[in-house]
Amino acid sequence: MRIGPSMWWAPLVLVASLATLVSTADILMITMGGTKSHKIPFWELAKGLIPRGHNITFMSAFPADFSLEGLQEITPSGLVEYVRNYTNWDLIGTRMRGEWPLSMWDTFRYSWQLCDATLEDKETLDILGRKFDLLILDGAFPECALGLAYRLGAPYMYINTVGFYTGTLSLAGNPGPYSVTPIFFRPFTDEMGFFDRIGNLGYHLMLQSVFMPAMTVLQAVVRRHLGSDIPNLLDMSRNVSFILQNGHAVLSYPRANLPNVAEIACIHCKPAGPLPQDLEDFIAGAGESGFIYVSMGSSVKVANMPDRLRQLLVQSFARLPYRVLWKYEANASMLNDLPSNVMLGRWLPQQDILGHRKLRAFVTHGGLLSMFETVYHGVPVVTMPVFCDHDANAAKAERDGYAIVLELETLTSDQLVRAIHRAIHDPKYRNDARYRQMLLKDQRNTPLETAIYWTEYVIRHNGAYHLQSPARNLTFFTYYGLDMICFFLAAGYVARYLLKRAVRPQIIQHLTKEKVH
Repeated sequence: MRIGPSMWWAPLVLVASLATLVSTADILMITMGGTKSHKIPFWELAKGLIPRGHNITFMSAFPADFSLEGLQEITPSGLVEYVRNYTNWDLIGTRMRGEWPLSMWDTFRYSWQLCDATLEDKETLDILGRKFDLLILDGAFPECALGLAYRLGAPYMYINTVGFYTGTLSLAGNPGPYSVTPIFFRPFTDEMGFFDRIGNLGYHLMLQSVFMPAMTVLQAVVRRHLGSDIPNLLDMSRNVSFILQNGHAVLSYPRANLPNVAEIACIHCKPAGPLPQDLEDFIAGAGESGFIYVSMGSSVKVANMPDRLRQLLVQSFARLPYRVLWKYEANASMLNDLPSNVMLGRWLPQQDILGHRKLRAFVTHGGLLSMFETVYHGVPVVTMPVFCDHDANAAKAERDGYAIVLELETLTSDQLVRAIHRAIHDPKYRNDARYRQMLLKDQRNTPLETAIYWTEYVIRHNGAYHLQSPARNLTFFTYYGLDMICFFLAAGYVARYLLKRAVRPQIIQHLTKEKVH
């Protein structure tokens, strides 16, 4: 059939339509992160993929909170038990004492001991008897799961759940110079002075000094369980098809990402809904003065909070002319003389609270998802960093102008009360929060739409290897051209040496005398 001039576009429309079609796929998601917050980006992506006909199997260390048709959650007992025992830590207490919450040994052993406990479990090995079209792995500790990916013979991609972590990005070939890439567990930003850059380099090298030996042990663990033919895990990590980065230039930092990286920060964020009636009644009792919301997230266990801090918070809240909603999972009997303006809740609908018109400020630990939600809802924040990426999250928020950072090591009731009043009464903090909110929401697609598109893209093409950069296979020495610098320095030295040998000293002396006369 001859296509007339008015129908020249028909083949293009057909091709475009076919390109968007993806048959039903079986997808395996795995996170081996040590806190429940790692599950949330996976959940949101799963809830977006299931209505499009995909079947999701999701393995983690945390039992399911809800059932969803098309989603099967697997929690191998070995993985669950190991994470529960490992994370029974006193994060706040060690921070208040100025100590590191984890020893070097704890940091070293986590990845391979966790892997050993997981691969010993029958429920994990049962996965190998199934067929999957795609694996989506947590970019934090993906190496053990890469062994499963090899045995299953499916392409794989990452969700980098820790937004400031760049390790897997670097392995995939993304540039990450230490001069502008702050380590994810210290309060550096991308604008570092000379000594901060030295410190940043030192922390990066320290992390590598723990990571590389741990990977050697982990490699042996994976081969013992899954076979001696498992390739080098770091080489497999470099071969990742695509990375969904839980960050954004507005919330984390502008980065020079390769074509196989897409930013999906706030994939879990949503407009506020109505609050349960008991919470609404409590807030209404505050009148137009409003209320503040206090939460230390899921990774910081309130039950382990030192009594000194618990009493400091109670005393501080009693001095405020606002009502206080406090997410408090421990037994309320641990609190003495709870003020009448404070309401406790073992679980509270955080985003519905953050979007409430009467909320005046958010007091938090600085967890990544909480900080994203803060910006999404345009709320000023007072943050007390505790662990891991909290310091980096808080430092970025403080630099962007919508956060006040307090140190638990030296915290007093007066400092906390003043910070809350300042966050509420100084319009700078709310204005800066709303400015960031505007920038975050000014996107062509939602984070979920972006994540769905690239996930289905990888499925359509059975991997996205054509988007990979050859930089991923270069060593640090080669990538930064240090080998060429060394070559030219050596060539210059050799040329100078040969020139000195070729030109006789008598000629040099004769020329020198002529020049003098």
